[in-house]
Amino acid sequence: MGIFRSGMSKTRNSFFGRIAQMLGSNQIDDDTWDDLEALLIQADVGVKTTADVLKDLRNRAARENIKRADQLNVALRDALLATLSTPPVPNISGRPLSIILIVGVNGSGKTTTVAKLANRFNNIMQRKVIIAAGDTFRAAAIEQLQTWGDRINVPVVANKPGSDAAAVVYDATVAAKSRGRDLLLVDTAGRLHTNYNLMEELAKIKAVSGRVVEDAPHEVWLVLDGTNGQNALQQAEKFREMVDVTGVIVTKLDSTAKGGMIFAINHDLGLPIHYTGLGEKIGDLVPFRPDFFVDGLFEDEEK
Repeated sequence: MGIFRSGMSKTRNSFFGRIAQMLGSNQIDDDTWDDLEALLIQADVGVKTTADVLKDLRNRAARENIKRADQLNVALRDALLATLSTPPVPNISGRPLSIILIVGVNGSGKTTTVAKLANRFNNIMQRKVIIAAGDTFRAAAIEQLQTWGDRINVPVVANKPGSDAAAVVYDATVAAKSRGRDLLLVDTAGRLHTNYNLMEELAKIKAVSGRVVEDAPHEVWLVLDGTNGQNALQQAEKFREMVDVTGVIVTKLDSTAKGGMIFAINHDLGLPIHYTGLGEKIGDLVPFRPDFFVDGLFEDEEK
């Protein structure tokens, strides 16, 4: 809970802090609902999610005879929590080798996230992890993963910059099987949904992994930059159209005042959020907990 409270401070102290101030002891009127709607949308909660939350709140206010705005605080927390789902258990067990494909745009923190995931799975969850440095477009990405791999004791399979990414994934899959590794994390080149060539490359990577390991990749996780707000939501929509995204990792939540985009991604798009980045340290990538997340937005109100 503590890391969510500290990591969500910017969002809590900005938009959700303003919501807390707005929900004073005044009587609820039309302006109350209008102001609350505006603040939720500004916090990137999303239009659809905001409409559902307000509908829930109005019904509860009528049902429980809530008259004062300050009485909506608890109800708002409950309504927001109701829009989030607990992520399913990832499909990465029950076979000799499972493969997770990590995708996203440049600048989302994708390569660093791969290293953080590798550390968590290898050193905390006791999985036997190996990494494929599939972002062959950036020499820095390959070097970054190799440095991280040495630091966290996880092998990295790489090739020269500009080499065929699908070939790297094939080599990594073969290496994983020969070394008795049970989880392969595949970094991929940052891409925009509009970049046809990169999307074709992604399809090729999926096809190669599927030929070596049945039904691979078993998970495709999209890394989104939490500071991008609604732009991240649009990216998620486009990637979901192009790739079979099975889950989302939201990075840099500690650096944004618009952490409400979590609600939109989960509720509006129906994509499970598996992990959130709440800092720069190797251990600051944490499993998503809807209750901890929502409580982190309201924590200051209880002081």
